[in-house]
Amino acid sequence: MISIKAHINNVALHHTIFDLPFAFMGAVLAAGGHPRLIDLFWIAMAITTGRAAAMAIDNLVDLKYDKQQPRMAYRAMVAGRISKREALVFIVICLVLMVLSVLQLQPICIYLLPVAAIPFIIYPFMKRVTGWVHMFLGLAIAMAPAGGWVGVSGTITAPLIVLCLAVALWIGAFDAMYGAQDEEFDRSQGLHSLAVSYGAAGAFRIAVAAHIICIACFAAVGFMMHLSALYFVGVFIAAATLCYQHRIVSPTDFSRVTQRYFMRNGIVSVAIFACTWLSFYI
Repeated sequence: MISIKAHINNVALHHTIFDLPFAFMGAVLAAGGHPRLIDLFWIAMAITTGRAAAMAIDNLVDLKYDKQQPRMAYRAMVAGRISKREALVFIVICLVLMVLSVLQLQPICIYLLPVAAIPFIIYPFMKRVTGWVHMFLGLAIAMAPAGGWVGVSGTITAPLIVLCLAVALWIGAFDAMYGAQDEEFDRSQGLHSLAVSYGAAGAFRIAVAAHIICIACFAAVGFMMHLSALYFVGVFIAAATLCYQHRIVSPTDFSRVTQRYFMRNGIVSVAIFACTWLSFYI
């Protein structure tokens, strides 16, 4: 019998906290603070199903490695609660739902969908090719604000590009920090990461630089869109969150790099989105 709970575990549904708020943020900015609820619904459907398909693909591709990683033992596919065939059926269903959702948005969205899907498709294979794999994940997640923006307005603008860059750098940097704990395992398996390429210390330095630039980009979006001071409160909260994250971990101490550490990054997306929307009303 198919376990819905197992599939939710397999795609880490709670990780939508990293992309869905930014998808809504893109929609809010594109609509001048007043997006239609029906558009938000279809954006949420498209982002959630697309991300679920991408995660299932990633877990399927990396299954042989995840089975050797003790900290991955909780994953449904690793534990055998989901077969490869079930995972493939799940992926197809999610992709169909994603396409149907995208068709409800601006007509240009369906034509741009292949472009948005490319980062998700190639990301699982990039760790076999380059240490900058984390930035491909960042690019994939950056498709969320792009989808929200274009889904509402049908246009691509300079503020949108800067916003996508900010999201890509934010995700890529903290993924590089989180993944640095696997440096030895990745090296033994012939896999790539920034930690493998430059050492954990080098990966952390790159992450610091990327996070500084990403906060500058978030601030730039506020100036470009002439947003109120409340928006910059959200940017400040995001900056403070990232500073705290960098303070509690180091290249030589990963004891606090837990799922709680991982999920705490969601404060960034939630704070900036909430302050963006409220800035149009307060």
